[in-house]
Amino acid sequence: MRVPGFNQQGKFLLPAVIVLLLISATAGGWYYLVIQHDKPTPPTLVTVQRGSIEDLVTATGILQPRDYVDVGAQVSGQLHRIHVEVGDKVESGDLLAEIDPTLFMAKVDASRAQLRYQRALLNDRQAQLQLAQIHHQRQQNLLAAQATSEESAQNAAAAYQSAKAQIDMLMAQIDQNESTLRADEANLSYAQIFAPMDGTVVAISARQGQTINASQQAPVLMQIADLSAMTVKTRVSEADIARLQVGMEAYFTTLGGRDQRWFGTLYRIEPTPTVENNVVLYSALFDVDNSNHNLLPQMTAQVFFVIAAAQDTLLLPVTAVHTRRPPQTPAAGSGAPATVTLLDDKGDLVEHQVRVGISNRIQVEILEGLKEGEQVVASTANASDQRSNQARPPMGMRMR
Repeated sequence: MRVPGFNQQGKFLLPAVIVLLLISATAGGWYYLVIQHDKPTPPTLVTVQRGSIEDLVTATGILQPRDYVDVGAQVSGQLHRIHVEVGDKVESGDLLAEIDPTLFMAKVDASRAQLRYQRALLNDRQAQLQLAQIHHQRQQNLLAAQATSEESAQNAAAAYQSAKAQIDMLMAQIDQNESTLRADEANLSYAQIFAPMDGTVVAISARQGQTINASQQAPVLMQIADLSAMTVKTRVSEADIARLQVGMEAYFTTLGGRDQRWFGTLYRIEPTPTVENNVVLYSALFDVDNSNHNLLPQMTAQVFFVIAAAQDTLLLPVTAVHTRRPPQTPAAGSGAPATVTLLDDKGDLVEHQVRVGISNRIQVEILEGLKEGEQVVASTANASDQRSNQARPPMGMRMR
C-alpha cells in the first residue's frame, strides 16, 4: 500500500512539493510586481466634440410684480364692505371697499347749511349797503346845499363804509366755509376706495367690519399688482457680484417650471448689501414678460447670469487642458494658450498647443489647435505618467 507523501522506496516527498510551490508563488509575485505593475495603464481618452457652452454666475431670487400699489384708507372709520377678493382682476376706477360714511355725510350737510346761512346773510348785508349808499349820497347833496350839518354827512359816510366792510368780512367767511365744505366732501368721497390702476388683487390685509385709524398714517387695506411683467430680485454673493454688468443677459427656472427658461436683461445692481449668516449678498434685478401669467409673486427662481456663451463650438473637459492658471473667460475674439496631450495618427501621445476660450469649470472651449473627432488624454496628470512610462525602459526579471 502506497502512503501519500512517500515514494516506493519510502522516502518522504512532501517537503520537496512545498518548496516547489513556494518557488512558483514567489516567481509569480515577482513577475506581477516587476513586469505587470511597471506596465503603463492604458490612458483614458476623450474626443473633441461640438456643443454649446456658457460661463454662468448662479444665484437665487424671488419673483415680485414689476408694477404694484398698496391701496390704503385716507380717512378713519369702520370698514363697511369689501367688494373684491384675492385673485380678482380689477380696472382703474373700480370700487374696492367702503368705509361707513355716516359721520362724513353729517359734516358735509352741516357745512352746506352753514354756507346757505352765510349766503342769505350776504344778501341782507348787500341790501343794507345799498341803503347806506343812498343815505350817504343824500347827505352829500344836502351838505352841498348847506341843508344839513357836516356831522350828519360824516355819519352817513361812516355807515356806508361800515356796510361795505361787513360784506367783505362775510365774503371771507363764505370762502372759508366753501373750503371746509370741499374738504368734507373729499373725506366723504374717500369713504369709497377705488382701484388706482389695472391689475390683480394679490393681497388683502384688512377685514370687513374692522375699524380703520388713518390719523397717523394711511393703513394698507390691500395690494394690487400688474402681473403681466415680473421683476426677479436675486441675491448675489460678494465673490460673484464683480462679474455682473448692467445690460447682461440672465435667465431663470422655477421649481415647477419643467426646465422652462425665462429670459431678461440685468438693469440694476443695488449697492447696499444684506448680511445673512455672515454672508454678504447684493441684490441684482431684471424683468421678465409674464403675459401668460404662469409666474406668480414670491416664487423662488434659480437664476443664471450669462457671462459668456458660445454655440456650435469645439469642447473638451477642463481636466484635459493644461494652462498656467485656471481657465478664465477671455475677451471676445481672443484666446488663452494651453496644452493638451494628443493621440496622434501613429498612436503616440504628444504634447500639443491649443488656444482656449470660454470655460465653465467643467468644459472649455477650444478655439484653435484641434479638430472635431480628435482624441486627447482625459487628465493632464495621467498624461504625464503615460509619457514617463513610455520613456522608461522595461524591467525584466533578474535571475541569479
